[in-house]
Amino acid sequence: MNERVKSIYLRNFIATALLIVVCFLIISVSIVFIGRSYIIKEYQEKMEKCADEVAHTAMAVSRNEGLSSWALRMNLSALSNSTGNHIFITNGDGLIVSCSDRSMLCQHLNQQLSGSFFSTLCAEGSLRRISDLEGLYSKGRYVVARAIDADKDKTLGYVFVSSSIDNMLGAWSTFLSVIAAVGLIVLLLGLVLSLVYSKRMARPLDEMAAAARKFARGDFSVRVHQQEDPSDEMGALIDSFNKMADSLESAEQRRSEFIANISHELRTPMTTIAGFADGILDGTIPHEEEKKYLRSIRDETRRLSRLVRDMLDASQMHYRAADPTRRQVFDLTELILQTLLPFEDRATKKRLDVDPQLPDDPMLVLAEKDAITQVIYNLIDNAVKFADAGSCIVIRLFKQNGKAYVSVKDQGETIPPEDLPLIFDRFHKSDRSRSIDRNGVGLGLYLVKAIINSHDEDIAVKSENGVTEFVFTLPLAEA
Repeated sequence: MNERVKSIYLRNFIATALLIVVCFLIISVSIVFIGRSYIIKEYQEKMEKCADEVAHTAMAVSRNEGLSSWALRMNLSALSNSTGNHIFITNGDGLIVSCSDRSMLCQHLNQQLSGSFFSTLCAEGSLRRISDLEGLYSKGRYVVARAIDADKDKTLGYVFVSSSIDNMLGAWSTFLSVIAAVGLIVLLLGLVLSLVYSKRMARPLDEMAAAARKFARGDFSVRVHQQEDPSDEMGALIDSFNKMADSLESAEQRRSEFIANISHELRTPMTTIAGFADGILDGTIPHEEEKKYLRSIRDETRRLSRLVRDMLDASQMHYRAADPTRRQVFDLTELILQTLLPFEDRATKKRLDVDPQLPDDPMLVLAEKDAITQVIYNLIDNAVKFADAGSCIVIRLFKQNGKAYVSVKDQGETIPPEDLPLIFDRFHKSDRSRSIDRNGVGLGLYLVKAIINSHDEDIAVKSENGVTEFVFTLPLAEA
């Protein structure tokens, strides 16, 4: 992975990790405050229920034994042990007469409560606050107090239920420990998932970087594996990259084919020219025959010029035909008639009868017009060149199964079956195969097939009993 991809991967991971941590902190703080408030509130409600229960018990016991009875004190002690709260009872004047402490010499008994808090309790009948009850406790505690009412007009005493703040938060500490452990696991899991996801997001970029390095070395066969949704940004980037790779590979293939074609076709005339020139210079060729060989050199030079021109034309035509943006709708019937006009003189000199069997109505197709013109021209040129003198050339246009069919048929020498598979090969110039163009460099039928194939269509040839027929298809334009 190169440094650039590493940087993107690291930045993406850090950004995602920070987002997870910030969200986790926000949620944690919210849970701490909300949870703490909930736990404390729930504990306070339990203390109030405990105070109500003690008040009912004290009222029932006081009818027979009074608020200072030993039985009531044992009940307070048992209830204190089960709840963790400290409980005591005062008479109506605020004197402590019973306590949940089991010691016989309880320090709280016979202590007098007074002050503003007791006045508030007497006035309202209940109390909730954090207080040390004016020195009764060594530090502030949460206190809940309830009046013990014998009837509506008489108060027997008061119940005090208190709990230390640490005791109240004990349950919260346990809950917080569980939350912290679960939160840590969730945080670690989120970071791991962020790491995996960031790595997965960076993998296509890594593949593209590796592919680009191979492109720099001339290997255009590598592609980036499409795992993303083609409709999102990364999928669209991968698709565009692969299309670019296809274009580069196609361009490299065309370049290689062009070099191979040039090397193949230039070798013989260049050797001939060099041989004749060396023969003239070293005196091997007699002086009286020099003009003859100079004319050969001139002819070979002109043939080389035609070859280079036609190679460039063929490469350009193939490229244009393969470009979907250059395709247009046109009337194939009219195009065939226009292409036939330049062959009138040649057909007349050879006494050929040309029979265009074309439909009366226009037949619209979608294709690259100039390229298809070249296809029809090459096929008619091939037919005129190899048809027997005085014979007939039939050019037929019809449609079938949603396609347009063009047939060019002539009467002449039958192409041997063993030559038919080679007839569309470039530079295949056997006279029997007819695979030569009008300038004799062997690109005519090769270019025809390349153009038709670039339109995703087919071309076929059949030769029997002296009748040879070429048939190719084109897509009909949508109505």
